[in-house]
Amino acid sequence: MQIRELGVSGSFEITPRQFGDDRGMFAEWYRFDALEQAVGTALDLRQANMSVSKRGVLRGIHFADVPPGQAKYVTAVRGAVLDFVVDVRVGSPTFGQWDSVLLDEVDRRAVYLSEGLGHAFLALSDDAVVTYLVSDVYRPEREHGVNALDPEIGLKLPIDVDDVLLSPKDEEAPSLAEALAAGILPAWSAPRHEAAPAAKKERE
Repeated sequence: MQIRELGVSGSFEITPRQFGDDRGMFAEWYRFDALEQAVGTALDLRQANMSVSKRGVLRGIHFADVPPGQAKYVTAVRGAVLDFVVDVRVGSPTFGQWDSVLLDEVDRRAVYLSEGLGHAFLALSDDAVVTYLVSDVYRPEREHGVNALDPEIGLKLPIDVDDVLLSPKDEEAPSLAEALAAGILPAWSAPRHEAAPAAKKERE
């Protein structure tokens, strides 16, 4: 597989090698050793989630209190989503910035987000199925959100905003500035999120 660091430190795009024949296809979509070598720390798997979304559903931006936070390994096993990594870590050099990766059933890419990063995705197809491997169980009292339509963040959506579907909770989420003023954003720690020396190189 190939692993490259995204524009937000602590986040990575993973592209697996696919082996196809007349029977179908095989791919290793997750390898703990390859990820650990690139990221510099292992994913301590504690829970696995799945969501099904119709076209236009926008989930996020979600993040958890740090520590312990919740690292995520996300892929789309059916359909397509545009996945967003948003830096909501106070003090980070890329605070407020974001990067995106197309996750679909063609290239079968995945995204890894370290603890403290914000996550969102927009479903580009009906019945888009997304799976998440996460480093901690769901703890509602430690979960927070920032409004994905906050113009200060400025996520670039490939569909009209009037066609976007948000949950009531995500729709009522504070802006980035409001979340900062409320003191709910995680702090950035350089040693915690520092990648391994060779992390920016593609790995086979």
